[in-house]
Amino acid sequence: MSVKILMVCLGNICRSPLAEGILASKLPKDKFRVDSAGTGSWHINQPPDTRSIATAKKYNIDISNQKGKHFQKSDFEIYDYIYVMDQSNYDNVIELSETPEQKAKVQMILNELFPDENVDIPDPYFGLPNGFEIVYKMLDEVCDIIAKKLIAKHQ
Repeated sequence: MSVKILMVCLGNICRSPLAEGILASKLPKDKFRVDSAGTGSWHINQPPDTRSIATAKKYNIDISNQKGKHFQKSDFEIYDYIYVMDQSNYDNVIELSETPEQKAKVQMILNELFPDENVDIPDPYFGLPNGFEIVYKMLDEVCDIIAKKLIAKHQ
């Protein structure tokens, strides 16, 4: 049985697809499954933003076949770990949780790098032209830490 990890952002077209692709590239595919979802429902079944696809491709990660999903209460039963990109995502996901066990699955992703500081991954959608590159580098660094912890714990 594989360990299931869910990356969550607002629309599931910028940050969480990058996080999904990056983390999946660092984990053994036979033991781990990484997905992504958004707290908003605007982009269901749509591919990631072309800028996310291009940034990932630059680092030999293909996220072009991902499709946008909306975070559901049932995701608490499916996934072992839920990483959110910012405080707003955290609040939205926690609001849907019903038990302490469900709440315990949800973490701000950068808390793996900056424990208990609740630092946001900025949303690059309306940001600077290099925003996707900045977000990629932040996610790549934190996904290294997450991958090492997950492999150590579940191998």
